[in-house]
Amino acid sequence: MANNTLPATISKEDTGERVWRRILRASMALPGAKVDRRSFLYSQLINHCTDEQVLRAIETRPALAGISDDLIDRLADSCIKKHVFGASSISFAAGLPGGWAMAGTIPADLAQYYWHAEVLAQKLAYLYGWPDLLEDGEVDEETELQLTLLIGAMMGAAVANRGLTEIAEQFASQVVKRLPRHALTKNAIYNLTKQVGRWIGVSITKTTFARGISKVIPVIGGVISAGVTAGMLLPMAKRLKNHLKGLKFAQPGVYEPGVVIVDP
Repeated sequence: MANNTLPATISKEDTGERVWRRILRASMALPGAKVDRRSFLYSQLINHCTDEQVLRAIETRPALAGISDDLIDRLADSCIKKHVFGASSISFAAGLPGGWAMAGTIPADLAQYYWHAEVLAQKLAYLYGWPDLLEDGEVDEETELQLTLLIGAMMGAAVANRGLTEIAEQFASQVVKRLPRHALTKNAIYNLTKQVGRWIGVSITKTTFARGISKVIPVIGGVISAGVTAGMLLPMAKRLKNHLKGLKFAQPGVYEPGVVIVDP
């Protein structure tokens, strides 16, 4: 069984990629971390669009369902506001369904921060036309690679932006339920993603040691205060939103029934 928790200490010898992979897997194992694309889009659109538009947005993507850019932007801003508020709430840890037992030894501040970042990244991706990130509702290697690019773009990594752009350029001409299996693991984007993962992990490690913290932090407290966490998440979310809305997945086009590729 994979070890999805951080060790009792974060060693300077830990590779950036290893640190990020363990944080990603631990936070994605927490309740509510996996966003169901169909349910999310339905809940966001049903009060603003016709039933036909909602169905079309789910089966294809919002940009192909005649849904205005302005509405998508407003829904995205609402999601951002919700998660920024949630990240600043001291009751986050106590109120999480199922408690923090699943987090194991992951530092509370990192769990809170990346739970919100990963959930928000999924929601923004779906609003701006991204195919399903999950494999039958679960996280696989392709999910981790795409989330790494999304979080990297949030943090301002130009390489992550390039990876997301290349994916959109390659697949936006077709309507895909999910990116074809091994679409990322067998091409150049894979190397870009691994580079982004190392960069994220190194950034986390440097920040941890710069604050003089190497041991795991108890659930109560944390290195990053709620206010600072929210202050960091807001510009990151806006950065990702602005990049996603410029990709081909978010561009309007002509809906052609039947042009749907199911992941083999």
